[in-house]
Amino acid sequence: MQTVSFPEITLLISHYNRSLSLVRLVRTVSELGLQFGEIVVSDDGSKPEHVERLQNFRHELGYTLLTVPKNQGMGHNFNKGQDAVKTEYTLFIEEDFVPNPEFVPALSKAFSILKEDPEMDIARFYGYFKYPYLRSIGDGFAEMQFSPWKSGYRKFFMYSDHPHLRRSTFFQKFGRFREDTRPDKTEYLMMMSFLHNKGKGIFFEAYQELLTQSNSSEEPSTISREVWRQSDNFLITGVRNLYRHFKMNRDYWRGRK
Repeated sequence: MQTVSFPEITLLISHYNRSLSLVRLVRTVSELGLQFGEIVVSDDGSKPEHVERLQNFRHELGYTLLTVPKNQGMGHNFNKGQDAVKTEYTLFIEEDFVPNPEFVPALSKAFSILKEDPEMDIARFYGYFKYPYLRSIGDGFAEMQFSPWKSGYRKFFMYSDHPHLRRSTFFQKFGRFREDTRPDKTEYLMMMSFLHNKGKGIFFEAYQELLTQSNSSEEPSTISREVWRQSDNFLITGVRNLYRHFKMNRDYWRGRK
């Protein structure tokens, strides 16, 4: 496998109680020939057995490990990790993702786009759905185009905690992650800040081809959500979509500068 080096990028991995998944991710990165200026693992007060495993693999896999005595929430963990980054760019990935071979050229292209366009803030590589308003720019990428007057609520999801490349000055423009609320609210507030501060970003149109999100029975997802957020029931889905439409439009206009 040919080595592809990105000395200007730090791979920042958030971690909580899924050390086997993290080891798998870092090993896959190495197997794909990817090299970064640094790999930073930000742990959010995991159980002792997971912290011990992270410590044991630290030298073999070549990452910097940041730990805390107890869980302080997702926002604190994201902030702590980003504060430790010394390079100009940050590749953010949560520990339960695994990059596929196609990720390597996509990362190279995204990096080139951000370097060439200083106004571009983020390059997204994954999503649960395709961003609805895109202008194709080639090589599989499209620029996300937001307007509060466009229809639907999915237009608001320009920022996501899913794998993405961003400038390490991200906080200077959009603020830090909130540390006093639950994970989904933390992400939601950063999404709104991204819009209010006129963030710009690109989105990989084949959005589930570059990385695989993999949770096992041994290391399941650590995020729990209310039933109404995940139900496929027709009535619940309709009510949920209507609620999101009104809430997101209200929150956007309330916070707009």
